[in-house]
Amino acid sequence: MADPSICILPKLQGIGGPSSFQAKLKKGLGKLCIPVNHNPLDPSTAAILVIGSTWHFNDLFYAKRNGIRIVQRLDGMNWLHKKKITGLKHYLRSERMNLQLSFTRRRLADVVIYQSNFTRDWWNTVHGSLTTPHTVIYNGIDLKEFSPSNIKNMNSKTIRLLVVEGSFKGGHERDLLNAVDLANALSARTHKSVDLLIAGNVPSSMKIRVSTGPKVKINWLGMIPHEEISTLDQSAHIIFPAEINAACPNSLIEALGCGLPAVSYATGSLPELIGEDGGTIVPYGANYWDLEEPKTKPLAKAAENILNNLPSFKKSARSRAEKYFCVDMMVEKYRQVLLDNLSNLPS
Repeated sequence: MADPSICILPKLQGIGGPSSFQAKLKKGLGKLCIPVNHNPLDPSTAAILVIGSTWHFNDLFYAKRNGIRIVQRLDGMNWLHKKKITGLKHYLRSERMNLQLSFTRRRLADVVIYQSNFTRDWWNTVHGSLTTPHTVIYNGIDLKEFSPSNIKNMNSKTIRLLVVEGSFKGGHERDLLNAVDLANALSARTHKSVDLLIAGNVPSSMKIRVSTGPKVKINWLGMIPHEEISTLDQSAHIIFPAEINAACPNSLIEALGCGLPAVSYATGSLPELIGEDGGTIVPYGANYWDLEEPKTKPLAKAAENILNNLPSFKKSARSRAEKYFCVDMMVEKYRQVLLDNLSNLPS
């Protein structure tokens, strides 16, 4: 008889967060000699991991009938389409995805893995708490791939402020404006030049809308190959996680692994991921659920404090990554939920 295997649905490819997670998990399970497939009908399938959801509900109904454990990994939910005009197609797609996620969570999943405490609380608030077993497992990174640079002395005359997001479309315009406002405020406060490095898909119409101070330069980097992210992290002084209400951003965790401290607003999962040693978190100062403009001065002040104590912050950022975000630790927790007795879920 074949060894028990894990079926992962759907099969993902690309450079996005879910695709990157799937690749890391498959690699980690391979190291543990646990086979992975993408076919629920495979007779060796012992458990199915659903990343978000799938339209192929017949596969999940088959699994329920045959006693195959279904584990759902849940991100946040789509919400920006209700706050901004993003087009009918985007609106309908967002609503469809929310329905898929909610149905799988409530009716099909035997266990739910939330990416953060924020994600769990958000789902429980909007769609109600469940008796279904659940746990929180943060994303993980290869701490050898994402590690601090050996360069001891960085240019202190120009501040390199980094933002790494997948896209600034579909209602994420406020995220970009917040990053630009921070760069302007930080330059005015420190009287230094600021290089704002923007990695991600930015519409041309957005680029011409932003306004920068005389000492602020924006470098539109576009989509960066994943293998180049660590070098980019190592070249910066601070990272600003721009997405409002992010569930568990890989870009932040990768930056912490490189010893790059973060400055952020207290939205979404950022407070629990950054903690007290990964950087500094400040109140948004306005209603971020309505995408209002935040109070930028406290954020710039916090960024200046990090710059004035950069060696200490870089060391503590790396230590936080080592403690909470090791990919091997993440894979082992997933293995336990997928294959072990559920009486003691990992916390």
